[in-house]
Amino acid sequence: MSRLLQPIICHLFSGYFLLLVPGIASAEAVIAVPKTSPAETKAAEAKVADLAIDKASKHQARLAELEKALSGATLVGRFTDSTQADALPQAERYELAAVRHLGNNQWLFKARIQYGEHDVTVPLTLPILWAGDTPVITVDKAPVIGLGQFDARVMIYRDHYAGYWSGGNHGGHLFGKVERPTAVEESPVIPLSAEPAK
Repeated sequence: MSRLLQPIICHLFSGYFLLLVPGIASAEAVIAVPKTSPAETKAAEAKVADLAIDKASKHQARLAELEKALSGATLVGRFTDSTQADALPQAERYELAAVRHLGNNQWLFKARIQYGEHDVTVPLTLPILWAGDTPVITVDKAPVIGLGQFDARVMIYRDHYAGYWSGGNHGGHLFGKVERPTAVEESPVIPLSAEPAK
């Protein structure tokens, strides 16, 4: 190989690269390499750490918010069945007594499930993954006592849910609203000694 075609030789000294091209007289190029002071490096590392803490804090807040939003709520909606293509969507209802985050994307649901002729109350441990700030119930071959084994992807957003389910040789869509009990105003307590209003 000709010396003119040999690779460029790079030398690093005092924060600069010196590029020499052999065989070409006076062919030199000096490229400045920016230096970072220890203080700047420390500041950059601190910023990265703060961003990580902020992200983790926001995620923890989302977990707590989801627990609060689903505990005591009822998912009321409808579902379709691929074996009944011409049928109207059927009613379904999921009454959630309590929902708790167990860690590692696992959540415990204590739920009463009602659809068709089925009405069962069971504890369910289900994975919830996140698409940005949106929780998605994500199950694969999850056994449900008394009902069978199911796959599902169900998104929950702004008090609505929607997704796809499958079990056995059929599947379909499901969708509906997340409803919560309205607070009942307590009647004022009238002391026994109070005089009747005139």
